[in-house]
Amino acid sequence: MKVVVITGSTRGIGFGLAESFLARDCAVVVSGRTNESVENAVQRLRLQDEKYQVLGVVCDVRDCDQVQNLWDRARDRYGKVDIWINNAGLSGPQKLLWEQSSETVQTVIDTNLLGVFNGAQVAMTGMLEQGFGAIYNMEGMGSDGRKIIGLSLYGTTKSALKYFTDALVKEAKSVDAPIIIGALQPGMVVTDLILEPYRGRPEEWQRVKRIFSIIADRVETVTPWLADKMLKNHKSGVRFNWSSSLKIFSRFVLSPFSKRNIFEGIDIEA
Repeated sequence: MKVVVITGSTRGIGFGLAESFLARDCAVVVSGRTNESVENAVQRLRLQDEKYQVLGVVCDVRDCDQVQNLWDRARDRYGKVDIWINNAGLSGPQKLLWEQSSETVQTVIDTNLLGVFNGAQVAMTGMLEQGFGAIYNMEGMGSDGRKIIGLSLYGTTKSALKYFTDALVKEAKSVDAPIIIGALQPGMVVTDLILEPYRGRPEEWQRVKRIFSIIADRVETVTPWLADKMLKNHKSGVRFNWSSSLKIFSRFVLSPFSKRNIFEGIDIEA
């Protein structure tokens, strides 16, 4: 049985990954910043967890001691960690940089970068001790070089994360570490990161909704694919990219003939 730890997994892609790994008979450790969010996620996951293979741990990835506790709790419960996913991340409000508060800047940078550094350090140390394991970093808009107005803060952290992942691959190889290092590129996925900026702005939402329906996907579509890729992978330095350029191009070409609506059942004002 594979043991998977996912940071920031009480909702969105992280939660979807937890569901996907559970469905593949893995043990899953989910984490979030509050007791309430973690308990809620665990209760929802246990509806499909007949073998009691889910553990919830409160963890703010900005605090290395809490990240170490996350590793220790997983190891104490299951005896090992096979896959560690640095998923926790924040986008912040979609505003021009000089309109962002200093608190927002600090929080986004600390979560998206320091949080990943903490996770990689803790997981790498533990996996070197146990002699195996895989670490995956969740990349996003910015790691592919795109620049979007209002997302300079988020995009910069993800661009830096791409560099960090590549550097970590080289460092692991330099000491012949038996650890797989990789990255996940889920593309545009329907989570609060997409929806939140448009709540209370119906005219703007209607303007972008059609484009999002072409290029975005639901969590339950993307996360099973990512889980399968990670479980089957034995190579370091890989990037699992769901939204390839060819796939997106094909969707735009076929969009006049398609009635694709990935927002069915989602209330933007809810």
